[in-house]
Amino acid sequence: GITEETTTGVHNLYKMFREGLLKVPAINVNDSVTKSKFDNLYGCRESLLDGIKRATDIMIAGKVCVVGGYGDVGKGCAQAFKGFGGRVIVTEIDPINALQAAMEGFQVTTMDEASEIGQIFVTTTGNIDIITNEHFVKMKDDAIVCNIGHFDCEVDVAWLDKNAKKVNIKEHVDRYELENGNHIIVLASGRLVNLGCATGHSSFVMSNSFTNQVLAQIELWTKHNT
Repeated sequence: GITEETTTGVHNLYKMFREGLLKVPAINVNDSVTKSKFDNLYGCRESLLDGIKRATDIMIAGKVCVVGGYGDVGKGCAQAFKGFGGRVIVTEIDPINALQAAMEGFQVTTMDEASEIGQIFVTTTGNIDIITNEHFVKMKDDAIVCNIGHFDCEVDVAWLDKNAKKVNIKEHVDRYELENGNHIIVLASGRLVNLGCATGHSSFVMSNSFTNQVLAQIELWTKHNT
C-alpha cells in the first residue's frame, strides 16, 4: 500500500482513484491534523527564512514580501515575514483564504499588481505558473524569487533560462538579467527553497509528520487482508 505525506501527492492519488488507476490501498497522511497544521504551517514558518537567509543574507525588515497562496504553508510564510518586520502582501484565489489573510492584517491583491512592488517573492500553492514572464518583467531590480510549494512548476524558471542572461552567484543562487536591464535573483532554481538552500524543516516537526507515516504503515500492514 501507499502512505502519502504531501499535498500534491495526495491530489495525484485522488486523481488516480477517480480515473480507476489506483490499484493498491492508499492512506492520505497529509490531511492528518498533526501533519498539515504543524508541518505545513510551523515547519515552513521556520525553514523558509532559514533558506532565504542562508542564500542571500538579506535583511527582511522593511522589505515588501509577497506570498503566493494562503493555505497552511502560505500562512506560515506570511507569519515568518511579518515576524521579521517585512511588509507582507498575499495573493490568493480562494475567497475564504483571502479573507483570512485580510483579517490577519495582510494586504491581499493579485500577483499582477504585487509583482510591481514586491522585493521578495515566495510561492506556496502547489499549483503551476504562479510567477511567469508577465510578472518578471514588472519586478524591481534584484527582486528575489523562490518557491516552497511544489517542485519547480510554480515559478517559470524555464522562461528565464531562455530569455534572460543567467549568472550563477553561488550554489543555488542565480541572477538573471532581463532585456529591460533589471535583474531577478532565483533561489534553488525554483525548487523548494527550504531544502535547496537549507536543510528543510526542524527535526521536531518532521517527527510529528513521520509518526503519522509510521501509524499509517502499521495500519496497512495489520489490515492488508481486510
